[in-house]
Amino acid sequence: MEYTVVAQNRKARFDFHILETFEAGIVLTGTEIKSVRAGKANLREGYVRIDGGELWLVNVHISPYEQGTHYNHEPLRRRKLLMTRQEIRRLASKVQEKGLTLIPLRMYIKESRWAKIEIALAKGKQAHDKRDAVAERDANRDMARAVRRNREE
Repeated sequence: MEYTVVAQNRKARFDFHILETFEAGIVLTGTEIKSVRAGKANLREGYVRIDGGELWLVNVHISPYEQGTHYNHEPLRRRKLLMTRQEIRRLASKVQEKGLTLIPLRMYIKESRWAKIEIALAKGKQAHDKRDAVAERDANRDMARAVRRNREE
């Protein structure tokens, strides 16, 4: 399957332990999908809320469409996510567990047609976990440099 990534939430993997990922469709207006296709979406502060048996994408900024008229959309409005009722119930039961949340990881256009979002069931990292992740990343970078130097010699 072919898809084009429009927006990524890179900070999510640093701030959260990702337990599971899911794909959901997004209900967008005409000007929103045009902005998304132009890559004008920001997932950084976004999260997913379960309200009345439905999934809602909250606090995700999709810039107003530049050629839009007075029919342009509100940039930070709540957007409905599309998943099966069974998947939503399963997610709702897991989110009620202590410390688990739903966050958007990336938004993409699938098969040059459908806007989709990858959401993750995640648990927040503590400060010491973040320091460990930075130390591990630095160690991996140093090892990769050493391997490259040895190949060059």
